Amino acid sequence: MCGVLGIAIKKPSEQEFELVRRLFVQSMIRGKHATGVSYVKGGKVHTIKEPVNACTFINNQDISSWVNEDGNLYCIGHVRYSTSDLAYNQPMATEELSIVHNGVISQENPEQWKDTFGYDVITKNDSELILRCLETGEIPLHKFRPASMSVCTLDKDKVITAFRNEARPLHYSYGANGIIFASTADIQKEAD
Repeated sequence: MCGVLGIAIKKPSEQEFELVRRLFVQSMIRGKHATGVSYVKGGKVHTIKEPVNACTFINNQDISSWVNEDGNLYCIGHVRYSTSDLAYNQPMATEELSIVHNGVISQENPEQWKDTFGYDVITKNDSELILRCLETGEIPLHKFRPASMSVCTLDKDKVITAFRNEARPLHYSYGANGIIFASTADIQKEAD
C-alpha cells in the first residue's frame, strides 16, 4: 500500500501551499518509509525523493520553489510503504516524464523483466515498468493485465494524467484553482 498524489493549482497562494503540505501529511497513512515529488520547471521534470516519512519530507521543502514559470503548480507525489529495498523510491522519472504508482506490476525477479515485458530497466522497482511502457507509447492498463494500478503521471509539458484499474483506489476533486488526485477521498477530506 502506497499513496499517490497529483496536483495542478493555478497561481497558488500560501493557503494552497499549506493544502499541499497537508495532502502529503495525510497521505502518510498509506506509507511511512519514503516520500518523493516531481514538478515541472524550466521545461523539464525535477524530482526529489528521500527515505523519510511525508511529514519530515514536506516540512523540509519550499513548495513555492516548485511553481512553474507560468505561476502555476504542477506536481505529483508519492509516499511509500516499502515491500522491497528502499534504494528504489518513487517517483520514477526522467527529465521528460515522471510517474507515481500504487500497486503491483510484477513479482518476477527483475532480471526477467526484459524478457517478459521487453523493457530495459535501471531499478528493481516494478513501478519503473510503467514509466518504460509510457515512454514507448504503450498503455499500461492494457500491457500489464492483471496488475494492480493507481498511477499519476507528469510530463515536461505540464500535463498530469491519472488512471487506475479496479484493484487500486484513486480519488479526484476539482477546486476553484485546479485539480487534486489522491489515493483516497479521506486523504483529501482530512487535508481540507
